[in-house]
Amino acid sequence: MPRPSSRRAAAVVALFVGLTAVAACGPDDPAPAPAAAPGSTAASSGGAAGASTSPGATPSGTAAGKNAAPRPDGSITVAFAGDVHFEGRTEARLAVQPPEQALGPLSRTLADADLSVLNLETAITGRGAPEPKTYTFRTSPKALSALKDSGVDVVSMANNHAVDFGADGLTDTLAAKDSSPIPVVGVGRNAKEAYAPYVTTVRGVKVAVVAASQVEDLTNQKWRAGANKPGIASALDVPALVKAVEAAKQQAPVVLVYLHWGDEGKACPTGPQTAIAKKLATAGATAVVGTHAHTMVGSGMLGNTYIGYGFGNFLWYGTSNYAFSNETGVTTLTLTRDGKVTGEAFAPATIDDKGVPVPATGATAEAARKRRDALRGCTGLAPAPAAPSAPAPSAPATGATGATGATG
Repeated sequence: MPRPSSRRAAAVVALFVGLTAVAACGPDDPAPAPAAAPGSTAASSGGAAGASTSPGATPSGTAAGKNAAPRPDGSITVAFAGDVHFEGRTEARLAVQPPEQALGPLSRTLADADLSVLNLETAITGRGAPEPKTYTFRTSPKALSALKDSGVDVVSMANNHAVDFGADGLTDTLAAKDSSPIPVVGVGRNAKEAYAPYVTTVRGVKVAVVAASQVEDLTNQKWRAGANKPGIASALDVPALVKAVEAAKQQAPVVLVYLHWGDEGKACPTGPQTAIAKKLATAGATAVVGTHAHTMVGSGMLGNTYIGYGFGNFLWYGTSNYAFSNETGVTTLTLTRDGKVTGEAFAPATIDDKGVPVPATGATAEAARKRRDALRGCTGLAPAPAAPSAPAPSAPATGATGATGATG
């Protein structure tokens, strides 16, 4: 999707070389024995550790660690957020101290969930020529460490900016994936790897995460992963994505599908969105969620499957006068061990003038929740069951700037 941006004059830090791949782990997994890769930082709390062990391998984790103890009712919580960039005005977030504040005070809501997933919309490289498109984005491998430190457990890179710097940039992105301190899904050296789920055990519940892009653009045309071709997982290849979800369902009762989908600026789902949502629900997905519209889109239940048509921007690189809406937040689902959705909670936030999501509180938060719920009207979805107790928004960190109003 084209995105206006103030381009950086200087090149991004070159990709770290000589990184050693580590064994994949999940939120319940202990950190791998080898030392952390250069550029990564050890998380003090939250986050999964590790990435796929070899090209085409399905990353997985099953050991005990963070949030390992099953709850008496067997439930788990999964948090979702929207698009993240470390570009333009948000590039400086890579140097924020303490590092767990890279995503701002709303990081706490992500870290508090048993599993959290969002979209990193950028190539991870300091090399390569920009693709022939209006807007291109890149960052350094440090972005993956920053996300881990901020409580993120799984990162989707199935989007229309993952290959913004051609073959060299993709090579570097895949190397960063191999050495990432958290799992990266939706991009790979071939279709098998790109569509492969990240499988982990969370509080005794097996979970699989799949990602793909439905955006019809240059990236999906030129850089779609194939049998012997690196690239992103494509939701335009419906049979391939359905097969991936069905295969994931054979490995885990909880299957989460994170898509890049929808039309920019439109707060209602498109025909292709509703069509693929139905197919993936039939294939066994517990939740089908995603981003791309730069504004929030309605969410709710399609039978037994939770659908989140758009989570909006989250850490937003661009100026507020372009964002279709500065309203954002974290959506947290409560799930049973067999994949039933028993609760939904939404922690609203507004993106401030530094591009950081700042939690809303009091009457402002209540109004934001009502506006979000109203978006369901054009989706054909039923309301999701309310969580037993919605998580209280975290208080803004010291020094956080005030939130700006929504732009539309």
